Amino acid sequence: MRFTTKPLTNQTWPDLEAIFDARGCSVARGCWCMFYRRSGAAGVPSAYGERAQQSRKDLRALAEGGAQVGLIGYRDGVPVGWVSFGPREDFAKLRRSPVLKPVDDEPVWSIVCFVVPSEHRGQGVAKALLAAAVAYCRKKRVRLLEAYPVDKAHRAHDQDMWFGAKSMFDAAGFEEVARRKPERPIVRIRPTAS
Repeated sequence: MRFTTKPLTNQTWPDLEAIFDARGCSVARGCWCMFYRRSGAAGVPSAYGERAQQSRKDLRALAEGGAQVGLIGYRDGVPVGWVSFGPREDFAKLRRSPVLKPVDDEPVWSIVCFVVPSEHRGQGVAKALLAAAVAYCRKKRVRLLEAYPVDKAHRAHDQDMWFGAKSMFDAAGFEEVARRKPERPIVRIRPTAS
């Protein structure tokens, strides 16, 4: 099978909707990857509430405006996953988080979320999306890429793995630079050096 990616744009928006509407992605439908782009109230809203619909509109507006918001992954042309990332300053909630606040003053891009429908999990989709995000950042000459994976001794529930597993980032060459909460490290890689 051939794995490819495309940035989220107005043209690829229907592919993102197909991923978010798939089984196992109800949390994504509640947040539309806007949770970390906003500051304020915690908690992901219902997939059918007013706040979720506003988040959907806001993400689409970012995509239509040409903002870097993420990549859609395809297997043989079928949309199978999503990775949300971009300049850290685009994620207001990261600035205010006591756990995920900036480590230093270096300019950095952040990977904040992976969305993989149930039927495509356990097949290396998130790993392929991570490699594509690093390659994209290398091409854009991003000097530092950061992520906030989950690091648990036991297998975590799928709904807890939107950030990806630390082991996946370790295998991709990321290094831990901070840990303010036992299960939530901050990891980094210099894409131009990988």
